[in-house]
Amino acid sequence: MEQEVGLIGFGEAGATFALAGEWRERAHAFDCKTDDPADREAMLAAYAAAQVSGAALLEQALSGVGLVLSLVTADQALAVAEKAASCLPAGALYCDMNSVAPQTKQQAARLIEAAGGHYVDVAVMAPVNPARLSVPLLLSGPEAAEAGRRLAALGFARTRLVGEAVGRASSIKMIRSVMVKGMEALTAECVLAAEAAGVREEVLASLDASEKAQSSEKAQSWEDRADYNLDRMLVHGLRRAAEMEEVVRTLEGFGTGAAMSRGTVARQRGMGMLGVKTPREGLSAKISQIIQSNARKADAA
Repeated sequence: MEQEVGLIGFGEAGATFALAGEWRERAHAFDCKTDDPADREAMLAAYAAAQVSGAALLEQALSGVGLVLSLVTADQALAVAEKAASCLPAGALYCDMNSVAPQTKQQAARLIEAAGGHYVDVAVMAPVNPARLSVPLLLSGPEAAEAGRRLAALGFARTRLVGEAVGRASSIKMIRSVMVKGMEALTAECVLAAEAAGVREEVLASLDASEKAQSSEKAQSWEDRADYNLDRMLVHGLRRAAEMEEVVRTLEGFGTGAAMSRGTVARQRGMGMLGVKTPREGLSAKISQIIQSNARKADAA
């Protein structure tokens, strides 16, 4: 029997998965943006474009479903789990695919399990575009194996079980983000300072030369890396900052310290708050855009 799927959150990830799958007619989506008059029409249009059933209320989206994919922002993940617990069908699998700390997922798991559902910790290990249903997923929790089978039935091609403990998958994701998103933040700090000093080309060339000296393989140039990293931060900086807040919580939970990650939170948030929706093409153009946006922000202060 084909399973009905509940989607909580219909941003980039939810819409991408629904559009890529052949199960969209069995998908019931709810996004809190439909409660906001400013966003409502755009969200209804997104439901229609993906050919999913859009629900006005969370309980409508979850009614009768056997599998739930939670895909919201990090700061809303626990609140959404609490709301879902109040209307989740008994025995439903709740796949928490949000980028949050293991402690946050363990709290959410207690809420879902107490309501008669089955909680699965799912870590999305790469951008959903362009990977779509081939994005790597790590799964942990007592029902992770069953969730893996059901996700495979939806077309997810790269699921891997990493343990029976809720929080294990998210620990891998969070600790990896220390490096990935930290490197983005360091890149921004480096190239903006280099531009201000008038030595950007020399700095990037020096980084390229150092890397070539250590490896015989052709590496991506630092110009291209910086361009990509700034692009991700401008578009997704606020979301990344929220995720990095969860990374800080993860590291503090392990008692290993989070000084560098706190800096990453600030840098990611600062880039996201510039409000650049469409970054310009090329590193030089992006840096100019950032400088101009910072100047406007300073003038408005």
